[in-house]
Amino acid sequence: MIAPDPSTPEHAADPHGRGARLRRWLPLALLALGTILFFAFDLDRFVSLAKLRQHHHELAAFVAAHYLAALLIYAGIYVLFVALSLPGAVWLTIVAGYLFGVFPAAAVTVLAATIGACLLFLAAKSSLGAYLHEHAGPWLAKVERGFGENQWSYLLMMRLVPVVPFFVANLLPAFLGVSLGVFLVTTALGIIPGTVVYSFAGAGLGSVLASEAELTWHSLLNPQIKLALTGLAVLAALPIAVKYWRRRKGGA
Repeated sequence: MIAPDPSTPEHAADPHGRGARLRRWLPLALLALGTILFFAFDLDRFVSLAKLRQHHHELAAFVAAHYLAALLIYAGIYVLFVALSLPGAVWLTIVAGYLFGVFPAAAVTVLAATIGACLLFLAAKSSLGAYLHEHAGPWLAKVERGFGENQWSYLLMMRLVPVVPFFVANLLPAFLGVSLGVFLVTTALGIIPGTVVYSFAGAGLGSVLASEAELTWHSLLNPQIKLALTGLAVLAALPIAVKYWRRRKGGA
């Protein structure tokens, strides 16, 4: 039998071939499909404070009877929410603080959020990120260099600033050449403070749910919590500001 010649076109490795393109875009396409199905089946109706008030007794009873299983289910749901960029991750964190307690909820949330963020990061980096690097031209390399000089501070600041959407902080580094290791570490460290704060907010839900008081985001995220998150963001931005000031002073 004559072995096939690997140099022939059908056996030649073609990084830009149809198979390579499919492998590149398939992970991101699957995540996009999951997001579409979530909204197509109107599953977002379950992510609400009204649903929590309606079913909090059943949820608390299930957690009391199956604590470890409930934690694992929660972790799996959280990974999906982050990987699919679904709205409601903060809601889940608050509910977890109520159901599991502050520190178990915070620990599992940080782990699940980091896993979900890394899945989205890798999917975007291998598809859109690679595409941009092939077609964007020299301007992207220039942006990358500027971002890379302070990437640790930038990434931590994006995690800590309350106004930066979580999915934006997952996608942007994928387009700017950030390595998985740096992304993973800054994600895990950067979300710890906010996760603990939101878990504490959830731990105080019991008295609110037991009363007839209106349950709103404003009542949960009081000014003290918002001030704490803003203060953390300012601390993350300080290294960038100091470096900029030193550069300006040196150039003067």
